[in-house]
Amino acid sequence: MRYQVRLKKSEEGYAVWCPGLPGCWSQGETEEEALENIKDAISIYLETVEEINQDADARYVEVG
Repeated sequence: MRYQVRLKKSEEGYAVWCPGLPGCWSQGETEEEALENIKDAISIYLETVEEINQDADARYVEVG
């Protein structure tokens, strides 16, 4: 899957976050490191959401 991420240069390096996944962010000293780190953060985020919702009574709807 592809996720849009945003990068912002800071004094410590680069901050990176995924707007589509609230609270999913990371950082790195370089842009490349930040992008690799956000991949890990996204994977962990999605695994956690799946674990939290595994026993939930869920439905799917189609939009559009």
